[in-house]
Amino acid sequence: MEAAADPGNLAGVRHIILVLSGKGGVGKSTVSTELALALRHAGKKVGILDVDLCGPSIPRMLGAQGRAVHQCDRGWAPVFLDQEQSLSLMSVGFLLEKPDEAVVWRGPKKNALIKQFVSDVAWGELDYLVVDTPPGTSDEHMATVEALRPHQPLGALVVTTPQAVSVGDVRRELTFCRKTGLRVMGVVENMSGFTCPHCAECTSVFSRGGGEELAQLAGVPFLGSVPLDPELMRSLEEGHDFIQEFPGSPAFAALTSIAQKILDATPACLP
Repeated sequence: MEAAADPGNLAGVRHIILVLSGKGGVGKSTVSTELALALRHAGKKVGILDVDLCGPSIPRMLGAQGRAVHQCDRGWAPVFLDQEQSLSLMSVGFLLEKPDEAVVWRGPKKNALIKQFVSDVAWGELDYLVVDTPPGTSDEHMATVEALRPHQPLGALVVTTPQAVSVGDVRRELTFCRKTGLRVMGVVENMSGFTCPHCAECTSVFSRGGGEELAQLAGVPFLGSVPLDPELMRSLEEGHDFIQEFPGSPAFAALTSIAQKILDATPACLP
């Protein structure tokens, strides 16, 4: 009988959620960042693992550019984003000498770093680890799933935008999840209309309802629609906490509702 994997630095992590999409530009990093912030404001300890090695945008979205990763007795200490250490982050963006340096690596080097991120980051006690992934269904995704599989990830949150081109590509991501045995927790439709800040009228900039239709066809939960919001975009650009600063916005309502559904779908976290 095969021995169980040593939990190592993930021993204190209760739930692992992968944020996936077969298409670029749908807002996986946005959803990962805001989901982590919403879970944190719900009283949970959260970590974000950014494995988008060629496009590490989360350090900027959380105002952590220029921070350094330090060694500790158990490996790499993640970057803590608050004094309470309730939100932590690890990204290749912290390992580059220059923020605009291109990551020109072949697959084996990318896969080795992903495995190192999984094994060597000292997360400590976390309620949730949110894993932001690059677009596609290739080497980095396989390396991430295989490295995390022994630690029993909770499942995948799949992000799409409403239009048919995006939904078609994201459908392939659902196939990837089935083939790799990764449970789909639900679908999020991002950029779902634009709510005018002056008259509150919602305009469908793209089409509408593609994410919900995809969830129905796949037989998985539809977690919600996140509208385009100028304040959300500005918060991400400037590294501010949107969840804290704009509690009355439609995007806030959508993101906190998605976070609550994640909380409701997972076993109670230990104190």
